[in-house]
Amino acid sequence: MAQRLHLVFGGELVNPTQNVFKDVKNIHIVGMFPDYASAFSAWKAEAQRTVDDAHMRYYIAHIHRLRDEAQPASATEELGI
Repeated sequence: MAQRLHLVFGGELVNPTQNVFKDVKNIHIVGMFPDYASAFSAWKAEAQRTVDDAHMRYYIAHIHRLRDEAQPASATEELGI
């Protein structure tokens, strides 16, 4: 079974109605978490910390969904790189 990893990140948006970061170089990487519950806890803490800034947004990315285990591995992955 594939490991379920979740990335929590966020930053300042150009416009609160869109998901476009103002400066990608300043994205805050909160961390990688082994389960949704711990990722949600980290997301909630950051979201509450920045609640007064309408331009700040935090997200949970389901990293495990980016890879389909049924697909053959890439050449570099097969090399162990």
